[in-house]
Amino acid sequence: MDYINLGKTGLKVSRICLGCMTYGEPATGELKPGRQAWALNEEQSRPFLRQALDLGINFFDTANVYSSGASEEVLGRFLKANVRREAVVIATKVQGLMRDEPNGHGLSRKAILFEIDQSLLRLQTDYVDLYQIHRWDYETPIEETLEALHDVVKSGKTRYIGASSMYAWQFAKALYLADLHGWTRFVTMQNHLNLLYREEEREMIGLCQSEGIGIIPWSPLARGRLARPWQSESTKRYETDQFGNKMYSQTEDVDSKVVDRLVQIAGKREVPLAQVALAWLLGKTAITAPIVGASKPHHLEDAVAALSLHLTHEEVASLEEPYVPHPVLGFS
Repeated sequence: MDYINLGKTGLKVSRICLGCMTYGEPATGELKPGRQAWALNEEQSRPFLRQALDLGINFFDTANVYSSGASEEVLGRFLKANVRREAVVIATKVQGLMRDEPNGHGLSRKAILFEIDQSLLRLQTDYVDLYQIHRWDYETPIEETLEALHDVVKSGKTRYIGASSMYAWQFAKALYLADLHGWTRFVTMQNHLNLLYREEEREMIGLCQSEGIGIIPWSPLARGRLARPWQSESTKRYETDQFGNKMYSQTEDVDSKVVDRLVQIAGKREVPLAQVALAWLLGKTAITAPIVGASKPHHLEDAVAALSLHLTHEEVASLEEPYVPHPVLGFS
């Protein structure tokens, strides 16, 4: 495993981050925000968390909304029982709907100060290493959010703060205001980036590089679409992932051409498609650590193997050539 500084901080993280959205409690009946039919229960989740540690992964990302808190609970119990707290980096997020009431979501001071305590209880730890805003809150002044996050850092409940998918102007505004008021600065951007969605290359990646922000992309395999030939098989997640299907349904005609090119290069290399797709992302100097989900043993094995797969300039150009501009996705 390779390790890298998280942005401009001194914190060392593995170049593969295990995304824990898959772990928690599968939804039954009507799907609700944060609940997924394809989620694994605690017993099914443990082998993947164990595998991550065995592979040298020290970076784990979850969110309060995943399985309505059950993801944090599963991760917290496993890490407490199997590893020293100081040996791992735990990241979680706040903003999503946790309760069907006026203050049950968002980034107000009230919400942030309540939700950090709830996350810590579920994770069974005194602090998280990275506390991230899951999305932009259009109903709360960003100044209120930033000051509340600053207070969370000063209270010792998180070491660093990060942000997730938003417009570059919003992120630039947040960084400027933090500097202006002497508040804690965001050190990471968790954005949507993969071979099928590269709109972040327009402004956000350049901004992050200029400001020394660590980039930890979510959905690096486009919800599995970059792990198999186009529509060659169906999975439970593919069939029930309403968010993912909505994101990619409008661009299937052009996305299939990118996947076909991926199939060609993976075939010549004699490696799985996922390794090539992740190697493309890891080859970008701006990228700190892709957030990889795993529901089968080979998922993490492919992710780690991608660290040793170095694509040629010609292969990168071939993978990127079929791409066409996409609608902005993943900001809500």
